[in-house]
Amino acid sequence: MKIVSVETFPLFYRLSQPYGDANGYKEYRTVFLFRITTESGISGWGECTDWLPSLKLGFEKRIIPYLMGKEATDRRKIVQYIKKWHQRIAGGVDMALSEITAKYAGLSICDLWGGKWRETVPVYASFQSYTEQKDWIQHSANLVDQAIGQGFGQLKVKVGGRPFQQDLEHIMHIQDMLQGQCKLILDANQSYDLATARRWERTFSSWSNFLWFEEPLPMNEVIEYAQLRSSLSVAVAGGENLKSTAEFLPLLRAGAMDIIQPDIAHEDGIDGFRHTLQLSRDFGLRTSPHTFDGALSRLYTLFSHACLPPWSKMDGEDIEPVEWDVMDNPFTHLVPLTPVKGHVAIPRGVGIGVELDEEIMKKYLWDGSLYR
Repeated sequence: MKIVSVETFPLFYRLSQPYGDANGYKEYRTVFLFRITTESGISGWGECTDWLPSLKLGFEKRIIPYLMGKEATDRRKIVQYIKKWHQRIAGGVDMALSEITAKYAGLSICDLWGGKWRETVPVYASFQSYTEQKDWIQHSANLVDQAIGQGFGQLKVKVGGRPFQQDLEHIMHIQDMLQGQCKLILDANQSYDLATARRWERTFSSWSNFLWFEEPLPMNEVIEYAQLRSSLSVAVAGGENLKSTAEFLPLLRAGAMDIIQPDIAHEDGIDGFRHTLQLSRDFGLRTSPHTFDGALSRLYTLFSHACLPPWSKMDGEDIEPVEWDVMDNPFTHLVPLTPVKGHVAIPRGVGIGVELDEEIMKKYLWDGSLYR
């Protein structure tokens, strides 16, 4: 099971129309895929996101030389070592070595982890609501309407990047469309102070279809989060950029969160990510993982959620939804999974159970040119 080959596939797609959130606009989407192959011919795919020039250089100069000749089954030791250089790359290597191990054992990823609790996992449509268009509110509403037509019953839209009254107009426009028939999430991307975040309570208390308020405050404001949570009629969620289970502990100990949102692409490898998911159960809380960048990362998130024990005894609400990017992004289709009525069936085959679309890789292979 010695590693004999590492192939890299940096992918780049420039958006025809920028879109974004309170942090600014995206002008392109990127992903860095790689395939690790062993001397027995068993291979596994990994994925990470960062600036492509630095990832490519890092792989060529450090990652590939380190991996060559290593035993693929020494996954935890290898991941721990690479994490010192680049945590996101370490997480991607974790994926590839997990797939190799599962294939070697003749098991699916979920069976390798001890088996699934469920065959399908709910997902919500995740939007980047802002554009440079003057009629951005109507454009956002059109995207929402399109997602509803595709069967999504849970939606996440952005606030915090426009004056409060404009964002309120946006949300009221969408609510008029939904008429309470779909669940709605507001994501502020850590944009508000406590007083401004509390202004949303009038809206929350007037509608019963809000699921949660996501990252209204900077994540280091633990006391303020606890105060906000006590004054809102909807759940408070956050944590997509936290890098380990330990970083979630202050929020949980302070009673500052209803829902934690780790991201497998940002976390401490697969084991660390799954540990954080289990932490929510240990604290009696919900967890709805963030996974906007990377179809392979999302697949491993779905595997993890399929294996997570229920949070509730309520019929039909035993597992929380996972994020599903519905914006212009061809890399969503690298993994051939499509939600049906807001649920995704977990692949059953050996390893990850699906084949990545290599035609998409060929079409969007980065040419090495600089971009900003």
